[in-house]
Amino acid sequence: MASGNAGRSAVGTPRVAGTVAGLAWLLAVGSTVLLFAARPPVDELLWFFTVDATVAAVYGTVAGLTLSRRRHPVPWLVALMALGCGVSALAMAYSAFAARWPLPGVGTAANLISVGWVPGTLAIFLVVPWLVRDHRLGPVARLGVTLGGAVSVALFAVNVSQPDAPVTWLVVAAVMLGLVASGEVTWRRLRGPVEERIGLGWLAVGTAIMAVSFVPLAFYGQVQLPIWFTPVLHLVAQAVFPAAILVAVLRQRMWGLDLAISRAVLGGLLTVGLVVLYTAVTAVLTRLLPGDGIAQVVAAAVVAVAVQPSRLWLQSHVRRLVYGDAAEPERAVRRLGRHLGGAQSPEELLNGLVESVGHALRLESATLEVDGVRAASWGSPTASPMLVPLLHRGTEVGVLGVTVPPGEALDARALRSLGELVSVVAAGVVLARASSDLADARQRLTSVRLEERRVIRRELHDGLGPSLAGIRLGLQGARNLLGSDPGAAGTLLAALQEELDGRVDDVRTLSRNLLPPILDELGLEPALAELAARHAEGGLDVQVRCVGTEALASPLATAAYGIVVEAVMNVARHASASGCSVEVVADAEALRIVVEDDGTGVRPGAVPGVGTRSMRERAEEQGGTLCVEPTAAGGTRVAAGLPLGVA
Repeated sequence: MASGNAGRSAVGTPRVAGTVAGLAWLLAVGSTVLLFAARPPVDELLWFFTVDATVAAVYGTVAGLTLSRRRHPVPWLVALMALGCGVSALAMAYSAFAARWPLPGVGTAANLISVGWVPGTLAIFLVVPWLVRDHRLGPVARLGVTLGGAVSVALFAVNVSQPDAPVTWLVVAAVMLGLVASGEVTWRRLRGPVEERIGLGWLAVGTAIMAVSFVPLAFYGQVQLPIWFTPVLHLVAQAVFPAAILVAVLRQRMWGLDLAISRAVLGGLLTVGLVVLYTAVTAVLTRLLPGDGIAQVVAAAVVAVAVQPSRLWLQSHVRRLVYGDAAEPERAVRRLGRHLGGAQSPEELLNGLVESVGHALRLESATLEVDGVRAASWGSPTASPMLVPLLHRGTEVGVLGVTVPPGEALDARALRSLGELVSVVAAGVVLARASSDLADARQRLTSVRLEERRVIRRELHDGLGPSLAGIRLGLQGARNLLGSDPGAAGTLLAALQEELDGRVDDVRTLSRNLLPPILDELGLEPALAELAARHAEGGLDVQVRCVGTEALASPLATAAYGIVVEAVMNVARHASASGCSVEVVADAEALRIVVEDDGTGVRPGAVPGVGTRSMRERAEEQGGTLCVEPTAAGGTRVAAGLPLGVA
């Protein structure tokens, strides 16, 4: 989104923009000079002249600024409004001047007064609000543009062909469509794409005020209103509408105009608000308080008291209009917090955080790298990024690279906001890493459990199962011999009892290998001593040395025991060794395990079996490592390191 906006905004039409702005200002200044020379009386036309001249200057500037930076339908309609109102203002001034000194073309000027402002002014609140977006128009928006354009053209045509014809129904239609457009903009402000929301609230307010300002025209001649009422409504709309268009169309790519726009909007809103407050208080108190001038004095005091709180309240809202979340970093932090709590995966979490930072600071792009690998990105950079380290508890957990649109730079406020936001991003990186590690640990735990179950299944299926089946057949044979040859039956039963004793020992051995009771009761060193004693009965000499293992946590001791059991069992089964050494040493940082044998070693190209995979998974489950390598004497060395901090 940011890259697209930046790319489009960089391709403007500076010459056309300068021509439009210059012509609009020429019409505004020229008509004002001509009007002062004519010195007309203060009447309704003079009020409307003030509106048209102001619109020509303000909207001409807005059109010029926008066209110079971005090609978009909206600034062309703004230019139409500025030039149309400028022509109407010039026609009013010319008519006033011609009233004092006879000049030709007075009839044409009178017609221009009625029609010059119509197409642009109507389009500005009937068509423009639908077009302020960066995605294709949907069916509703296309219908809104069509109806708004049709009403604008119809009113213009009626004013041109029949200046005195009643247009009440067209004006009512314009008011209704304007309010509908304001409602649609409000809906997008609440529900639309996040990157398009900034400025839409003010645009909705300006559109509604513009629509309401046409209500008196629907009852023109039927209801008597002060001559200033309708023009003042138009001027009130100008306090927010132009700035909202600039912010919404340029998507805040102001190229240094931010301060001027925020001050202009703040000054306009504050002036209008205080004037309205003064007028309202004066009108009420004039009826309640006797005497001349008392109401005005009290109203002035009320305005003086209201200046500072009004300025502070308006300033916060205007800053939000111009700067978005960058004006209030806590809003951006809250948005980041929602991503932290609502993301469904580490990838979604990181992408959401980076995108939120980009929107909040109006960046062109943002890229997050973790452990030298790009973990998330937003936008497309057109320049080398500024790299910001992400620190968590003093440790760098990643790097955030940001770029701003061409021609812009991060000011002190944006840098402070960036510094506040990166701490949240760093916490998100840590959370995503922890979530990923937890998922990996679960996967490893599942794998270890499956392998252990396979071992148990193999022992039962290949060892105990056939033996029990053989004993069952032997018992049946002994039963058959009892009647014919009791001696042979007794000999067979004795052999079966010996076989059964062996199978009972096998079950006990399997149980002890999985988790011997002595490990929980006495600790790792006695459990390993018992393991060595059992293998000594089978002819394998196992030498055990344990240092500092007395206070090991149960999960760490269990993992270490499982690794040693698998390593020694591999020696007994595959190494053709006479003995092996087991060394388990706990130092300040890790539990180190080394099992060495004097056997034949690992064959070149041998594929790791179930035992080796089980040892490695037990080590990784504790955050450690395992290595299987040949020794200088030709045997095999199994070395594992398990960090004590994980346990």
